[in-house]
Amino acid sequence: MNGIEISVIICSYNRQDYIISAIDSLYHQTIPKNVYEVIVVDNNSKDNTASLCKDYIQAHPDYNIQYLSESRQGASFARNTGAALAKGSVLGFMDDDAIAKPDFLANTLNFFKSHNDASGMGGRIIPKYIPSEPKWMSHFVSSLVGNFDYSKEVEVFRPNKYPLESNMFVRTEDFLKVQGFNTALPGVVGTLRIGGEGKDFFLKLQALGRKIYYDPTVIVEHVVETAKLTREYMYRVASGIGRGERVRMLEKSKWDYFKKIIEYLFKLGASFVLAIIYTLKGSPAKARPVIWFRIDALKGLFNK
Repeated sequence: MNGIEISVIICSYNRQDYIISAIDSLYHQTIPKNVYEVIVVDNNSKDNTASLCKDYIQAHPDYNIQYLSESRQGASFARNTGAALAKGSVLGFMDDDAIAKPDFLANTLNFFKSHNDASGMGGRIIPKYIPSEPKWMSHFVSSLVGNFDYSKEVEVFRPNKYPLESNMFVRTEDFLKVQGFNTALPGVVGTLRIGGEGKDFFLKLQALGRKIYYDPTVIVEHVVETAKLTREYMYRVASGIGRGERVRMLEKSKWDYFKKIIEYLFKLGASFVLAIIYTLKGSPAKARPVIWFRIDALKGLFNK
């Protein structure tokens, strides 16, 4: 294998405790270092992210990695900036608090070589709870902290299903066709979230007739500090989903926005049913967060 085949872009914002674990996991991949590159985009970190990354890069001269800054706040800006410098025919995106398995990139390259019809692909994300999973966490809320296990086998995502941002790949030519990530959905901007950039990106590809796959062998762990999972934090994440949907739908039409409100109201009703089921099954701690999730998402949809 000759030349850069895959470029992995990590956007970082104040993750000095985890960024080195993320880039070090990509250093210890099972494929030759000359076939992949890593691009770290610092998105206005105020901690020691910059010095830690620069020291690590200097200590690993055999690592094809570069560090740069993007002053426009938001993951969509940072990912687009990293992608503009990438040399690979496949672009990968990983969070700064994720840890890739050693065969992460080997399995990714094998996938794209054996699936010529694939435009993009997403892999499995396993929450790494520190110190342990909260008793109130449920399947319906864990997606807010990155839990993602779509299928036990490789398969094409169904319509309106898509990879999550911490573990997603796309062919560079198709990334350019949809002009990258929508910067009207920047992700985190300070304490405000306007999410859904990954969803918007892959639904655009699906609308063009492109196939997006899931491969369960492409795995990252996603660090989740349970002490930070406060009511305020969960509100920011859930309402950010709603804000993103508000932006996406109003870009289409007011009618699409109205239909999304009806959908969210239906999901809110369903959350009360789920809460009752959890309570009856002896897991009352899981009941309230399911309802809060849907209420907060609805508030975000109303831009609150």
